Amino acid sequence: MKIYLRLLQYVRPLGRTVLQYLATTIPYTFFSVFRLALLMPVLSLLFDQEETIERVTKLPEFALEFSYFKNVFYYYLLHFIDNDGKFAALMYVCVIIFASTLLSALFKYLSDVILAKVYANMNYSLQRSFFDKITSLHIGYFSNERKGDLIARMTTDMGEVLSSMKNSMTLILREPIMIVTYFIAMVNISPGLTLMALMVLPLSGGVISGIANRLKKRARKSQTLAGKLTTTLEEVLGGLRVVNAFNAKDFVMNRFDNEGKALRKVTVSIAKRRDLASPLSEFLGVLVILGIVLYGGDQILNSQNSELTGSQFITFIAIFSQVLPPAKNISKAIASIQKGIAGAERMFEVLDVENKVVSKNGAKELASFEQGIEFENVSFSYEEEMVLKNINLKVPKGKTVALVGPSGGGKSTLADLVPRFYDPVEGAVKIDGRALTEYKLESLRDHMGIVTQESILFNDTVFNNIAFGIKSATLEQVRRAAEIANANEFIQELENGFDTVIGERGSKLSGGQRQRLSIARAVLKNPEILILDEATSALDSYSEKLVQEALTTLMKGRTTLVIAHRLSTIQHADHIVVVKDGQICEEGTHEGLILQGGVYKKLIEMQCL
Repeated sequence: MKIYLRLLQYVRPLGRTVLQYLATTIPYTFFSVFRLALLMPVLSLLFDQEETIERVTKLPEFALEFSYFKNVFYYYLLHFIDNDGKFAALMYVCVIIFASTLLSALFKYLSDVILAKVYANMNYSLQRSFFDKITSLHIGYFSNERKGDLIARMTTDMGEVLSSMKNSMTLILREPIMIVTYFIAMVNISPGLTLMALMVLPLSGGVISGIANRLKKRARKSQTLAGKLTTTLEEVLGGLRVVNAFNAKDFVMNRFDNEGKALRKVTVSIAKRRDLASPLSEFLGVLVILGIVLYGGDQILNSQNSELTGSQFITFIAIFSQVLPPAKNISKAIASIQKGIAGAERMFEVLDVENKVVSKNGAKELASFEQGIEFENVSFSYEEEMVLKNINLKVPKGKTVALVGPSGGGKSTLADLVPRFYDPVEGAVKIDGRALTEYKLESLRDHMGIVTQESILFNDTVFNNIAFGIKSATLEQVRRAAEIANANEFIQELENGFDTVIGERGSKLSGGQRQRLSIARAVLKNPEILILDEATSALDSYSEKLVQEALTTLMKGRTTLVIAHRLSTIQHADHIVVVKDGQICEEGTHEGLILQGGVYKKLIEMQCL
């Protein structure tokens, strides 16, 4: 129930939506019942039983009641019979039935439109909340989560949630109103038959409840398996080159088959239980109808003083038959709601994740960068094992500090602490003497630019990739940034220049071209602090030369933290720090470290072999 109430928060404004829905559902229900009730006078006229038609000789005073509309109808019906004959009266009834059907269809359409708007608005609100949460979570969260599963939560699970909420609107508002209205009409015809008809509700309710209770657990399992399947698909699409190169199609197909078969088994199990509710409700309804036929038929055939006429009996059966579809819809809605709640639980697991890296209350804007960056007794761990241990380091403003050392030593982790992708578990990273946590996160990152080994580009135009995150960028500014990054020449050779769409992750470009676009993006941002994480390690010699020239231009006058394996690219750094096993084991200039004859010299010698 808590999950459902929480979902209702995304239906805004809830009160107005409910009122609008009721304002269209109630007239729809009224005209649906009214047109069926008109069967009685039609049958009476056709079978020469006009004496059974209710005698209303005076036009009643207006009242917002069913009886008022009924009496007005009978008043004019008798008027037509007495003055114009039975056929004119029959035409009058047919016109009223036509008008009632038209109004019923109109109000049903309006109620469905309202429901569609609710569905669309809720879909947008949920997707926006989920996307906002995903984009604001700390980077560490995604180390333990599968991207495919997150995508499944935002697509498959959200689809179940929205379908559930759509069905619940009919379950809570429309169907009960229709059933109650139908039963009121039935009571007016025959209280005894209505009492018998009421047997179908507790019977159906018991059956549906038993089925629904078993659905939720299976639904959650189904959605978890769907997430695994999406993960497999996402990983294979991202690694098709490797799959083909290693002839691993059979391997990935076997993995896909195992997960797909498990999902199929659970899906079939859910369908068996879910789809059982509707035919069972229908079967029980038919049983009750048969009982009503026997009971009512006995009254009409064998009782001389029976108040139930043939036309009333047929009308009663017709109205009761309309109770069964809402009852079936309720059974389907309950099953759908159970699946929706299971999907909502999986969505809320993500929405409820605590973001460990946020701006604290009272945080200040980093208006300007004046002095430098300092790591003060910094230690960090992803889980239990420490990745960084008691790091002390200063990066003065305007200087270039290079981080080198064996792979897995903690260089990238150390750099990731500066833009607060993570926070240290001990110690503090400071800018201008203040801990990073004292600054607003957005203002802190506004002063930083990052170029990584993997060029993160989007399936968009060259212009939009360079101007990413900068709404006010002009074409001239973007072109100038591309020139500084040595990218303008190859951009001009593209089919549509800066308007060329570069494909997913920049797949239409070479590695060097992608990296130069990343540098152009950093140039356009014009950051005071620059972080270069293996920016040239994946490039060929020619591309590396162009990229290195662009980086050298970019680094001028900026405070730069460089992570490099190719030590030839950082020999002119102001300060070189050797990080090994999460600790600083050496630091100094290139010449000074060579003279020390330690780890740095060994790394240089290995790369010179």
